Amino acid sequence: MVYLIYGMIYLGSFLMVFNIFGFIRFTRMVSKRERWEKGKAILNIPVLLLIMFLLGYLIVGIFGKPDIVMSGILFGGSIFVFIMYILLGRITQKIIENEQLETKLMVTQESNRAKTEFLSGISHEMRTPLNAIIGLDKMALNEDDLTDSTRDYLEKINLSAKHMLGLVNNILDMNSMETGSFAINDEEFALCDAIGQVNVIAETMCKEKDLTYICSHSEDVCGSYIGDEMRIKQILLSLLDNAVKFTDAPGKGELNIKKSVDTTVGDVLVFTVKDTGIGIDDEFLPNIFGVFTKEDASTTSSYGGTGIGLAVTKSVTNLLGGTITATSIKGVGSAFVVTLPLTPVEVTDDAATAVTESLEGRRILVVEDIPVNAEIVMDLLELEDAITEHAENGKIAVDMFNASPIDYYDAILMDLRMPVMDGLTATKRIRALNREDAKTVPIIALTANAFSSDVRECLDVGMNAHLAKPADSDQLYETLKIAISRSLRTKGA
Repeated sequence: MVYLIYGMIYLGSFLMVFNIFGFIRFTRMVSKRERWEKGKAILNIPVLLLIMFLLGYLIVGIFGKPDIVMSGILFGGSIFVFIMYILLGRITQKIIENEQLETKLMVTQESNRAKTEFLSGISHEMRTPLNAIIGLDKMALNEDDLTDSTRDYLEKINLSAKHMLGLVNNILDMNSMETGSFAINDEEFALCDAIGQVNVIAETMCKEKDLTYICSHSEDVCGSYIGDEMRIKQILLSLLDNAVKFTDAPGKGELNIKKSVDTTVGDVLVFTVKDTGIGIDDEFLPNIFGVFTKEDASTTSSYGGTGIGLAVTKSVTNLLGGTITATSIKGVGSAFVVTLPLTPVEVTDDAATAVTESLEGRRILVVEDIPVNAEIVMDLLELEDAITEHAENGKIAVDMFNASPIDYYDAILMDLRMPVMDGLTATKRIRALNREDAKTVPIIALTANAFSSDVRECLDVGMNAHLAKPADSDQLYETLKIAISRSLRTKGA
């Protein structure tokens, strides 16, 4: 029994020596990792207490007459301190690991922020010359005395510029999804208005390749819904662009819309895009929505494409809570089916979906700091017999609007990045003016800032819509017509 008693005392003493050195190492590590301006001595208190406990052990063992209870308590104390030391070590290790993860996260977030800023700047810089290329090309194609070869060159310039624009858009969308900055805007919109804009662009694409375009929908489709109108149009135009791209004349592209009811989510819109193009092989079909996947690399030279359009389309569809599937027969054609849940909105006014048919005589203020861009937009509007005026920056636009008679301007096309006053500030100033038409005049962003966050900012300050440069002329006309019509309905005209 005596051997057991003294064995526990001296074993506890050795264990306490280990604990002391362990806490000394722990204290030094903490001192190095943290800045202790005041109260640094507090880190030494546990070490001093453990040294005092050790001296107590030795005094009891050498000069005292310990019994089994006392030796058990002393040995248990060493075990307890040892366990606490181990726990502190584990906790400290976890803290270090968390700090390392936080550091990595901060580095990743900073990298993503820098990448987003870089891509935003690159997008703006690329869209500005693309806007001039596509706009001037459009104007040149309207000339009557073009030779066949010149017209062919201009059409190829147009296709190449639009191909580059599509690539820029897809890269920006993929970056937004990777960084988590991809925004979904759920707002009320008229589906038939949106489909009308899609049809205008699709008909133009088909006409350029001598294809037939057909759009059909069930009677119960037209109405107002809560959803992201811009993203829905993006999905449909991406699929229709693919259909046109891989279909040769005399072929056709089709868009069919119908509605079904799901008891769990409400109304479900089913969009089907068909073509009579080259089709997709059965073995490759499961991979069709992969990033940078192509069935045959040789089709790139014949039909173009980067291999990311369908991947982006699927991702956008998924983010909207929908699904997308594809069926195809090689050499016969393909069909893509998109289902999207949308919340219907009751509309009592039968004329709620009526859209003005013409821009003739409509006065539109173009706010743009780059002269060539302003000239292109104004020329495009004047082709539709609209009346245009120009403001070089946001401050001039605010002054011109404030000095004009009530309802003088039917719409405002607003750039965002401008000297003196930017487009967001100008919009807020116009909306805050004390005049009847300040709240109702349509203000549409026409800008090279094309990120989802840019769209959200535009809508938050009171803009009615967002068009990314270079805007398709037909899309520009249709957006203006819809915005003006809604403004007239709001004023009770």
